[in-house]
Amino acid sequence: MSKFKQIGRPKPLLDGFDKVTGRTRYAPDLTVPGMLHGRFVTSPHAHASIKNIDVSAALEVPGVTAVLTAADLPDIAPTARSRLLLARDKVIFAGQPVALVLAEDLGAAQDAVDKVWVDYEMLPAVVTLDEALADDAPLVWPSGMPGETGEAAAHGADVGGDKKEKKPSNIAGESKFARGDLAEGFAAADVVVERPFTTAMVHQSYLETFAMLVQPDPMGQGATVWTSTQAPFYVREEVADVLGVEETAVRVIPTSVGGAFGAKFLHYELLIAVAAQAVNRPVKLALTRSEDMLAANPAPSARFRIKLGMKQDGTITALEADVTFDTGCYPSEHGIAAFLMGSLYQIPHLEIRYTEVLTHKLSTAAYRAPGAPQAAFVLESTIDEAARQLNLDPIAVRLQNASQPGDPMAHGKPWSTMGMTEVLQRLQDHPAWQNRAEARAKGRGVGIALGGWPGGIEPTAASCQLHRDGTLHVHVGSVDLTGTTTGFSLIAAEAFGVTPDRVRVISGDTATASFAGATGGSKITYMVGPSVIKAAQDARQQVMEIAANELEADVADMEVVDGCVQVKGVPDRAIQLEDIAQKTMRFGGKYAPVVGNGRHANTTNSPGFAAQLAEVSVDAETGEVTVHKLVVVQDVGQVINPLTLEGQIMGGAMQGLGWALYEQMAHDSYGTPLTGSWMDYNVPHFIHAVPEFEAVFVEVPTEFGPFGARGAGEPPIIATAAAVGNAIADATQARLADLPMTAPRVIAALKR
Repeated sequence: MSKFKQIGRPKPLLDGFDKVTGRTRYAPDLTVPGMLHGRFVTSPHAHASIKNIDVSAALEVPGVTAVLTAADLPDIAPTARSRLLLARDKVIFAGQPVALVLAEDLGAAQDAVDKVWVDYEMLPAVVTLDEALADDAPLVWPSGMPGETGEAAAHGADVGGDKKEKKPSNIAGESKFARGDLAEGFAAADVVVERPFTTAMVHQSYLETFAMLVQPDPMGQGATVWTSTQAPFYVREEVADVLGVEETAVRVIPTSVGGAFGAKFLHYELLIAVAAQAVNRPVKLALTRSEDMLAANPAPSARFRIKLGMKQDGTITALEADVTFDTGCYPSEHGIAAFLMGSLYQIPHLEIRYTEVLTHKLSTAAYRAPGAPQAAFVLESTIDEAARQLNLDPIAVRLQNASQPGDPMAHGKPWSTMGMTEVLQRLQDHPAWQNRAEARAKGRGVGIALGGWPGGIEPTAASCQLHRDGTLHVHVGSVDLTGTTTGFSLIAAEAFGVTPDRVRVISGDTATASFAGATGGSKITYMVGPSVIKAAQDARQQVMEIAANELEADVADMEVVDGCVQVKGVPDRAIQLEDIAQKTMRFGGKYAPVVGNGRHANTTNSPGFAAQLAEVSVDAETGEVTVHKLVVVQDVGQVINPLTLEGQIMGGAMQGLGWALYEQMAHDSYGTPLTGSWMDYNVPHFIHAVPEFEAVFVEVPTEFGPFGARGAGEPPIIATAAAVGNAIADATQARLADLPMTAPRVIAALKR
């Protein structure tokens, strides 16, 4: 029996009905009086000088108010992708906005886009890693490398490293993690596996494209920003900076987010803010799907070379890896890929080198556990191959080498409490693994893999109020992407002592809510949840004191039961929560309103792990891979809401299948995008690509999470591609080393 009364019980999303019935309003649905619609004029070239821009014909289109170019906007240093406003003098990727058409209606804006004439002089472009790393390569940033944004830290992906400064080049960053002696480690190995791997550029494929609306203050003293963002306080900070106003002069109202997966921190909000300021009218921008594919922030492609040594008894003796990420035209800080490769297992001798390279392609950013799916595919495939060559059980090998709490990570700091071993053990006992011979008898392969995420941290606060109808209103400043507000209703109900139907959760904006940080890095439940508990407990204590005074009893003898506060064991001596609230919210009342506050900050991460099993079949004639079964065993610390947790895990694993088999953004030799819409970018969906799913919860409580819960968003996507690749190898004895594992690549591997 659970020791909890409310958490751990399934609860539908609080906003689920509004979403499925179409009542939820997203950023593209918003309008305000006097609003102008924005449309981009984008570059067709990956690298070119801008000789002239003629907007005269566009201005003649009825309804067009302005056509802005870089000359019409402040000259803001493009130190981050969000600060690359409109192209000034040259373009550095195909799809880069060169001008912004503003019109009274969307149709007029689109018509005018085609009438803006731009004179380009094409320049040499570097599109591949080898081109960018060549000694004579054209530099993406010849006058200086842009700086870091800090967004990696917000995702929990900033792991440091020995970063170096070198002469100007397309290398945006380098780091290295090392310990022991590689020569000694490989000499001790009975088998050494060495091979290259590649992973593709992948789009987050959210249903709602980037969209925002900015209304400037008519006196130039700030702005109101409606945006589909994961990080409203971050948007406020940056918009205020580019507008040159105090931070609180900007109000950011986060709209319901139609999918984000790490991409929607900050992108075009700064451009639209300065554009709205320039014309002194509200401006809305909602990207088309094509614009979003051309000029948003997908996950970067990468190239790996790995060498791993293993003894006959299963001990991993050495690991050497070169990790190179192509992050497009801006740094994106994916060094955590190298960090995770050196942290998940206790390998005595290792050296992992990370290099981040810029090319003339669109900028890249986070996608749900940024860098981890790529790293897991490489490491878990290689461990599996070594175990296969030594005829060892792949789960037993991982258990033997798995990091434990307190063991050093790649940078030397210790792992905190985690369930890496526990998820592997649960998968080892699962019928899908125990009965894998039955699958093999059907000609199918069974593969397993492990993925882990350190978890992000960020200070938070929340408040809790008791209202006259007896309901608790919990106010938070976090954005709900995955049902976190529904979880907060369960957490507050548990902490206060009422049923969840008596709790309302209000996600406010930067002017009405307490700071809660960015929604990303699997940290919102982990970091906001404790603030909600403290706020509910504070409100509960205030209620107890009022009830004790009214009932002439000791505060320590009070308890909350069925919406009443009563003397323990004496139900006749009770007072309704509604009556308590009414006594605090009336003329002449002698009690102050019940308002509880909670604040929380800690510096201890909450690592989350998931072990996965894939059962697949491979058509030897066509190369088509069918995933029949996918089991995800995940440590969640403590189940808050099993309904949303299961959805998180299944959704993440489906995205993992996209990495594994389907998704790849492609460019031609000059950097022209070849996958500019969903017509030519293959996304898995629940009509033809869904396997038999099973989500298994493991609960290894974390000390600092709400009731022991830890973040759950990142882990389920990490190991999927590796598990599928290992299952393909089990079925065919062919090792796939490039993502996605498309049918032509499978056929080629079968013929090797």
